[in-house]
Amino acid sequence: MAFGQPRIEYKTNAQMRTMHEAGLVLSRALDAAVAAAAPGVTTARLDEVFAAVLQDAGAKSNFLGYHGFPATICTSVNEEVVHGIPGGRVLADGDIISIDGGAIVDGWHSDSARTVIVGTPDPEDVRLSQVTEEAMWRGIAALATGKFVGDVGNAVDDYVSSVPGKPLGILEDYVGHGIGSEMHMAPDVLNYRTSHRGPKIRPGLCLAIEPMLVRGSIDTAVLDDDWTVVTTDGKRSCQWEHSVAVHEKGIWVLSAPDGGAAKLKPLGVVPVPIP
Repeated sequence: MAFGQPRIEYKTNAQMRTMHEAGLVLSRALDAAVAAAAPGVTTARLDEVFAAVLQDAGAKSNFLGYHGFPATICTSVNEEVVHGIPGGRVLADGDIISIDGGAIVDGWHSDSARTVIVGTPDPEDVRLSQVTEEAMWRGIAALATGKFVGDVGNAVDDYVSSVPGKPLGILEDYVGHGIGSEMHMAPDVLNYRTSHRGPKIRPGLCLAIEPMLVRGSIDTAVLDDDWTVVTTDGKRSCQWEHSVAVHEKGIWVLSAPDGGAAKLKPLGVVPVPIP
């Protein structure tokens, strides 16, 4: 502890390369879960599909058993923001679902989330997901060019605020985080602009950047299962997330097979593989 703040864990290149291995397994597992999401499919089935990929790869889930969480992914549908528990819920045509999962390889963690709309999409849900995903990439780009972790939240907020059309809300109660030998570590990664700059960005820093946006009020509540977070007005929500490493040569998106190259290119950022 320094000045009352949790110590940040800075990783070696070798440790970050192992985190990338975990991220690649996680990406394949999310690919499978997203592909399985369709009307008539239960959220429990998505969990089974995801878990099978981890098992085949010899990786472990960092969600299962985490503070008692009973599954390998969070499945948050429609008004559910985060931490939805997979179960008997049957996906219906037009549902929007955020699938959040993680994997551990040799003790090193990855964490990533994607949103998918099943069946016939509502154009406003498409917009919500597209803006949330792009906001995440703007935050990742800021990690490559900024000086402080707070620059990530500034970039997310500035982008979301600039999008034409009906304003979308950025959740403030749930934020990104450091990641490494544990899934949730210091520092917090805010998704909104504040006067707090946060710690300096330096090599060895690994962050999970995960904006969560809503179509209505940012007020939320936790259901009786003590996990599922919902919007209090019942409006729909969305989450996108990637784990990202900072090293001496640049950044690398640990949970993307191409390190984030395709999505970062339009933003003027070229990710560099971990040496």
